[in-house]
Amino acid sequence: MNWDDPTDATADEGLAGPAAERLVGSVADGEDQAVEAALRPKDLGEFIGQEKVREQLDLVLRAARARGATADHVLLSGAPGLGKTTLSMIIAAEMGAPIRITSGPAIQHAGDLAAILSSLQEGEVLFLDEIHRMSRPAEEMLYMAMEDFRVDVIVGKGPGATAIPLELPPFTLVGATTRAGLLPPPLRDRFGFTAHMEFYEPAELERVIHRSANLLDVEIDTAGAAEIAGRSRGTPRIANRLLRRVRDYAQVKADGVITREIAEAALKVYEVDARGLDRLDRAVLQALLKLFGGGPVGLSTLAVAVGEERETVEEVAEPFLVREGLLARTPRGRVATPAAWTHLGLTPPRPATAGNGQQDLFGA
Repeated sequence: MNWDDPTDATADEGLAGPAAERLVGSVADGEDQAVEAALRPKDLGEFIGQEKVREQLDLVLRAARARGATADHVLLSGAPGLGKTTLSMIIAAEMGAPIRITSGPAIQHAGDLAAILSSLQEGEVLFLDEIHRMSRPAEEMLYMAMEDFRVDVIVGKGPGATAIPLELPPFTLVGATTRAGLLPPPLRDRFGFTAHMEFYEPAELERVIHRSANLLDVEIDTAGAAEIAGRSRGTPRIANRLLRRVRDYAQVKADGVITREIAEAALKVYEVDARGLDRLDRAVLQALLKLFGGGPVGLSTLAVAVGEERETVEEVAEPFLVREGLLARTPRGRVATPAAWTHLGLTPPRPATAGNGQQDLFGA
């Protein structure tokens, strides 16, 4: 089987650089991919979290094995780092089939997809990461391949062009996407099983951290694992990355054992606070609160204030701040919530008063 994962490193168009540089970024760089290969669970029994998805997927795979047939096509959606690639590999392992890994951006022409499909073995699993970024001609070819296990290869150009039907062996397509809403309905409807990957609870991440620590031969206590889990943004990839950085700190500054105190000290060095915010997150909040009084302020203005590109602020920093209830997107611009003022230890400005000395409608 091909256990390499070269595709998950580009979760968002054009943002791999800024996102990959962050310790709490959900994009995998080269080091992450190498370590993840060693830490990946090999079957559904080892996979932690996503209980409903695991239960449903287990039924799909067991039924397919009982029938002696290939599994239905599977669509996995959710944020980067939640285990979509891992589940695709588990599907292949559970079905006893090889796996082929590619990505939507790598398939720019129908011929690219035809070359991949025509070389598949019977029962093989084709993992197509970021499937929503595939070109339209290739997407239309995929419709027939998924439904009828056949593709039409066009030979020649113009009036003399000929369509040659090419039969394909039965295969299982596992599509992964971070933006399920961008998938056209005809493609989405051809998947026999769809699942959405949810963010992890801290208790689940603690189990992930203990398992990874055991595989990495790192000694960690319950409080240390809880401290790392609470700063991991609900994402196993981030939890494993923080674990490795805390391990480094513990080996250099302590006796190698990760406790709550060691985890706190290490993550302070790496500028990851108790809620999982890093330097960029706090810079956005501080600019919003200190320079613009909590907003509303336009995205471009906010990006200039923190010295980042507009896309970096919008796609890299904002999603987590919104999910944590620290920032809100409104028609008038970005607005800080009361929780943002509290988190940074700042006092919100007093409400403006009307000309007659009375408080306005939003006053206390």
